[in-house]
Amino acid sequence: MSAPTTQSTHTPTAGRTSTPLTRIAALGRAELTLLGRNRNNLFVAAAMPLLMIFLLRSSLKNVDEATLGISPGAATLIGGTGTVLLLVVYMSLTSSLVARREELVLKRLRTGEATDAEILTGAALPATAIALAQCAILTVGGSTLLGSDAPARPDLLVLGLVAAIALLAGLAAVTTTVTRTVESAGLTTLPLFLVSSFGSGLFVPHDALPELAADLALLLPLSGAMEFVRAGWLGTAHAGSLLTAALNTVAWGVLTGWAARRWFRWEPRR
Repeated sequence: MSAPTTQSTHTPTAGRTSTPLTRIAALGRAELTLLGRNRNNLFVAAAMPLLMIFLLRSSLKNVDEATLGISPGAATLIGGTGTVLLLVVYMSLTSSLVARREELVLKRLRTGEATDAEILTGAALPATAIALAQCAILTVGGSTLLGSDAPARPDLLVLGLVAAIALLAGLAAVTTTVTRTVESAGLTTLPLFLVSSFGSGLFVPHDALPELAADLALLLPLSGAMEFVRAGWLGTAHAGSLLTAALNTVAWGVLTGWAARRWFRWEPRR
């Protein structure tokens, strides 16, 4: 009599399930690797903002506090935060997206599982991480190097940083539509950088500007987010100004998202 045979109950191990978070994380790691290989982008993203902050500190040291409306140390921290966001998130990401488009990387990524939103989010992760790290360095080093107080409202500061990063990432995607090459990215991003630097409250509060100039400056894309950043550092904002800032940021966010969805190009012009 033959022995009974036993059936194996072992089943093949299922493969790892792909989710939006895992796909975004994988794209972010790949983008970070590519960023490390590009010395120019790495310098813009990591070194230049910190160098500019030291320059700001030197240039604002002798400026009258009455002219700034706040202390030079606070102006340096607020302006430095805005400068980091513009350089790292906006300018560096614009250059990076153009490079990936011209190398057909974005076109190839669209043939996989990742959606368009996941691809752009993954591409923005390295710039976001670097910007947040540098803002953290500013926050910690502000009291030691500049003798400034800690942020009065950290919750508003974090909210402003998140809003600014999301908005500037969208604006970077929109700017690529008029940027043909990586070399021309420095020119196409310059107008928003200059306008935001002088009009979005990075260094001079809107209250210190003439009435008409202040009203126009409040309409700029980054003005709303920077109002939250300023309120986070100083704790001086009122509910009315924060509501106006939130409406400005939401409006620009919706407009930017619509423009990026409509005009963003995934492959080079031929």
